[in-house]
Amino acid sequence: MPRDAPDVDNRAEQLAVVADTALSQFDLESTLGALLGRVRELLSADAAVILLWDDDAEHLRAAAANGLEEEVQQGVRVELGAGFAGRVAAERKPIHLRHVDPTTVANPLLWEKGLRSMLGVPLLAGSKLIGVLHVGSLRERTFSDNDEHVLQLAADWIALTTRAQLMAIDRAAALALQRSLLPPRLPHVPGFELAARYVPGSRTGVGGDWYDVFELLDGRWGVAIGDVAGHGLGAATVMGRIRSALRAYAIESSDPADTLIRLSRNIFHFEANGMATVGYAVLDAAGGRAWMSSAGHLRPIVASAHSPAAPAAIPVDPPMHSDLRPVPRRTNPVDLEPGAVLVCYTDGLVERRGESIDEGIHRLCQLVTPDHPEGVCARIMADLVGNSTPDDDVALLVLRRTE
Repeated sequence: MPRDAPDVDNRAEQLAVVADTALSQFDLESTLGALLGRVRELLSADAAVILLWDDDAEHLRAAAANGLEEEVQQGVRVELGAGFAGRVAAERKPIHLRHVDPTTVANPLLWEKGLRSMLGVPLLAGSKLIGVLHVGSLRERTFSDNDEHVLQLAADWIALTTRAQLMAIDRAAALALQRSLLPPRLPHVPGFELAARYVPGSRTGVGGDWYDVFELLDGRWGVAIGDVAGHGLGAATVMGRIRSALRAYAIESSDPADTLIRLSRNIFHFEANGMATVGYAVLDAAGGRAWMSSAGHLRPIVASAHSPAAPAAIPVDPPMHSDLRPVPRRTNPVDLEPGAVLVCYTDGLVERRGESIDEGIHRLCQLVTPDHPEGVCARIMADLVGNSTPDDDVALLVLRRTE
C-alpha cells in the first residue's frame, strides 16, 4: 500500500540520523549491519543485504546482512548480470521481484529462506558501481515507489561512505604491506655505510616504490630499487612479489642483467597488465665496484672526492612489462673509490609538475656530496621534499664506500 509524502520524509529523516551517527564511525561489518537493521524496520522487511562489487574479481560479494546473515557467513558471490542482485548491478536501476525461485535469483539461500518478494537498488558513487542493497519479504508484497525512494536514499549514503572507507582501508593495507616489505633496519654491509628514506605520496596514495639490500651466497651484496606502475594495494602487492622474486633469482645468478631477465619473464607472466622499473646492483667491496643493470629505472647518482655528482654511466634498458617480448639486458661496472657515494632513488623525488625530469635530476646532483649517507639523505629530503608531503611516493637509498 503506497505511503504518503510525509511518511516518506519521516522515514528518510530517521534513516539519515542513523547514517550520520553510525557511518561516521565506519566499521564495514558491524556498522553496516546496524544500518541494515534500521532499513528492515523502516521498510517492514524480513531481510536486508549489502553486496559489494569487487573490481579485481569482477563479482559481487555479500558484505553485510540483517535477517539473512548466512549470505555473509557463507561468502556468497554473484556474477554481474546473474540472478537478482547481478541484474541490479548490471542495469544500475531498482528492480522489484515478485517471485523468488531458481529462475529469478542465483543464490539458493533466498528461496530456501522463504523470501517471496524483493526490492533491490544499486550502490553508486557517481558513475562507479559500489554494490547492491536489497531487502526481502517472507510474504507476497508489492513494494511501493516510496519504499523504493527510502531504500535508494539508504543506498546513496552507504555507497558514498563505503567508497571512502574502502579507499582508506586500501591505503592502510597498502602502507602496512609496503612497510613490512621494506627493510626494517638496513643491514651492516662490510665496506659500506648506508641510509634510506621512504615517504608515501599524498596525491596518488601508497604505490609500488621499494628498495632492498641483501647478502648473496658469495659474500657480495645485492642492492635493488624499483617502482611498480599504479598505486594502492594492487601496486603494493605486485611490489612485494617482485621484491621476493628478485631475491630468489639473485641467489641463482651473479649477473644483475640475468637476474632481471629471469625476474621479468617469470613475474610478468602472471601480471597481465603489470609494468615496473627496477635497478639492481651487486656490490663488490673488495674490488671497489658495483655491477649494475637497469630495467627502465633512473640511473643512480655517483659522487666522489675527485668527481662531481652525476648519473652513473650505465645504459638504461626497457622496463619490465607483460606486453614486451624478452629483451637483451646489460650489466655495466661503476667504480666506487673510497669515500664515493651512490644514490638510488625513485622518480617521486625528482618529478615536478610543469618541468622536465632532467631539471629535477640536476637539482638532485647539486645536493649529492661524498659525505656520510645519513647527512646526504637528510639534505636531499630537506631540499626536494621540504615541509610538504610529496605528490608521489619517494624511495631513497644512499651508500658510501668507506675508506
